Amino acid sequence: MAALLLLLVPPVGLLAALAFLARPRGARVPLKGRHVLITGGSSGIGLAMATAAAREGARVSILARNAARLEDARTAIRAATGQDVGVLAADVRDAAAVARALEEAGPVDVLVCNQGVFVPQELEKQDMEEVKWMVDINLMGTFHLVKAALPGMKARARETGLPGSIAMMSSQAGQVGVYGYTAYSASKFALRGMGEALQHEVIGDNIRVSLVFPPDTETPEHKRRPELTNILAGSSGGMKADDVAKKALAGIKSGRFIVPCNFEGAMLAVATAGLSPQSSPLMGFIEVIGVGIMRFAALCFQWNWFSIIENYYAKNKKHG
Repeated sequence: MAALLLLLVPPVGLLAALAFLARPRGARVPLKGRHVLITGGSSGIGLAMATAAAREGARVSILARNAARLEDARTAIRAATGQDVGVLAADVRDAAAVARALEEAGPVDVLVCNQGVFVPQELEKQDMEEVKWMVDINLMGTFHLVKAALPGMKARARETGLPGSIAMMSSQAGQVGVYGYTAYSASKFALRGMGEALQHEVIGDNIRVSLVFPPDTETPEHKRRPELTNILAGSSGGMKADDVAKKALAGIKSGRFIVPCNFEGAMLAVATAGLSPQSSPLMGFIEVIGVGIMRFAALCFQWNWFSIIENYYAKNKKHG
């Protein structure tokens, strides 16, 4: 019995330390009766999140470029939930247009920056305008949205006493680079740095930042993926938009900084925890204990990927 107690002391002590160290403190971010604005809300994950939030009683606004698709999404959400939603047509690359849309929408309690574009290709072959297009929408669009929303969000948090939330839709390609994702991964990795610094800046205003990391999903762009990208990334299972939306909203409501969407994503979250904020002592415990194991697993994956790449090029050179 004494030996068992001695074995338990280190884990219990670590958990106690992490209960003190975990920051920012955990918080529940309610949706009911609050204004939730979701970009990329006319289709896919954004539409699924908007529908789910409306079901929970949130006042939902969706923003996208195409006005006709926005109206179709509004009709679909109304049919599914009986709730109406606000629609905002704007290109997130245009800071002035985003500012006008946010002014029209009114103060936001929960901002979900879900817009995103994805065209995989080797950097050497990819047109720089295409690279800029991805960075402008995935990264700069998020800057425009957050910049425009923050004054109203801070005022709402002071007025209601309830925490606000800024959620950014990243990708598992924003946690680990894969052949053919050079530009896309750069745009998604950047959200991590933005989110970590932003959380420091807004925690005093009772606003939580969440980064959502969904896995690879099937899109029309995948038809033009490099062959090696299909070999390396094709084995990863995708998720349905409704399932990603459910995981994302659960993470946002719990105020979590890192929001993985499946088991593979949870392992990546541990492997890439680094200096990111962590409000859960239990998750902090898993990260501290698991990081060494996950680093070894990561090295195994990298060995496999580099072996596949070397064999692919050796085979093509031989046949060429």
